[in-house]
Amino acid sequence: MCSVELPYLLPHLAGVSVLSVDGSGPVVVVRARTRSLAPAPCTGCGTPSGWCHSRYVRRLGDTSLGDRAVLVELSVCRLYCENTTCEKVTFAEQVPGLTVRYQRRTPLLQRVVEAAGVLLAGRGGARMLRVLNVTLSRCTVLSQLMRMPLPALVIPRVLGVDDFALYGGTYGTLLVDATTRLPLTLWEGRDAEQLSRWLREHPGVEIVCRDGSLTYRQGITAGAPDAVQVSDRFHLWQGLSRRVQDIASAHRGCLPAALPPAEEADPATGDAAADTRAGQHAGRLFEAVHALTGSGRSHSAVARELGLDRKTVRKYARARTWQEVMRRPPRKPSTLDPYRDYLQQRWDEGEHNAMVLHEELRSKGYLGHYQRVKMALAPLGRGLPLDQPRARPPSPRETARWIATHPDRRGLHVAHRLHRLLEHCPELKRTHDLVRQFATMLDNRDAAPLPSWLDELSRSGLAPFAGIAGALREDQHAVAQGINTTYSSGVNEGRITDIKLQKRLMAGRAGVPLLRHRVVLIAHLRRRYADQPTTAPR
Repeated sequence: MCSVELPYLLPHLAGVSVLSVDGSGPVVVVRARTRSLAPAPCTGCGTPSGWCHSRYVRRLGDTSLGDRAVLVELSVCRLYCENTTCEKVTFAEQVPGLTVRYQRRTPLLQRVVEAAGVLLAGRGGARMLRVLNVTLSRCTVLSQLMRMPLPALVIPRVLGVDDFALYGGTYGTLLVDATTRLPLTLWEGRDAEQLSRWLREHPGVEIVCRDGSLTYRQGITAGAPDAVQVSDRFHLWQGLSRRVQDIASAHRGCLPAALPPAEEADPATGDAAADTRAGQHAGRLFEAVHALTGSGRSHSAVARELGLDRKTVRKYARARTWQEVMRRPPRKPSTLDPYRDYLQQRWDEGEHNAMVLHEELRSKGYLGHYQRVKMALAPLGRGLPLDQPRARPPSPRETARWIATHPDRRGLHVAHRLHRLLEHCPELKRTHDLVRQFATMLDNRDAAPLPSWLDELSRSGLAPFAGIAGALREDQHAVAQGINTTYSSGVNEGRITDIKLQKRLMAGRAGVPLLRHRVVLIAHLRRRYADQPTTAPR
């Protein structure tokens, strides 16, 4: 045995005497013993004692050196407790920074194991520890994670409340400190009683940011009646945009008016489609449905008489012409479009081989597949012109996006189409004006016009707007706070995205306690290392 000092490689061994280091095997074995220093405190009563009973060897796993694991064989004393009234007769001495009661790992290695569990959960943490020459099962990693205490809860002044999809049709509730942006806790369910109970147990919340949920509104009112409730701006705008989409869906027949006159369907194309079996079938159904619905019969009655689905009847009833219900949608633009004139020219010159034309297009920069060229030439082989891309009417969702977009951020193409659509449909024009009024309130942070705006929604004659007007009027104070103040539950949205990531890392099998532990601890772990200054190696 020779005396070996390792103050630089293993600084946590500075408090013991290192007797030897054996590096001949796959594991580096460090043999050490405690020094005869001041008496150690009893682990039962705290009375210092230096009366040695015996010695025994503790084997502690440590962080690896290079690519090899480290095992510390430490000889420690078992001491008598000199307090005769203490229940403990003997106790083992502990070395600060090196040993912990009932722990077979050094505190340094224990922190590595806990960090791997927090960041990567069970299986991922076990794999990462295996890379670091620490062999632990996924269950052990998870048990070490669940033994970690959560940070002390600090009552926030501004609280963010939002729900998230937990699994299937089950939702959970997440609470976030809107000032520090750190998650506080989460639980399964989104009922008012749980939220009100938490607020009563943690008094001191002054402002609560939430969505328009009636459940959360009731829970906050019951648990913190003096707190100011703020309806989130994002959820307000999202709810209004959904109503705009509902209105656009109800006026689907007006949406083709957004197309410019030059891009309307070619009559020759319509005549060609009428000669096909699909066109003839669509024409007969269109006439039959309109004949029955024109007599005042309901869609369900027409569907029963014609043997069709109710959705099919509704589609034909809303269409102005049978061409609108043809199954073949207008072709979308493709990478072949710039070369169609060249294909027409070469076809007229007598070159009808698709393989040859494909090679010629490749020499001109075309990167598409041969099959696309062959399909494009198919109409020419039947004596028809090349299939040119045609503009499609906007969908209700696209129309809602046009209306919700600020006029300064609309492209020229969108602005022209929206102008034509609004000139054609008075209901969508009224919808656009009401949306822009609300957007102006949000931009100016001025809720003074809110009552009159809600009255206009109710009198607009648009059912979706009348419904949301009633809901906003019941929550008018919180809506006004959301418009006037800068508080929002945006921090919750970022944390909910993080929750989805943690669930996927655990393959969706995480229970609520484990998910809560990881979400809270990983946020504090990131904050701790983000605040530490980084030093570049010299």
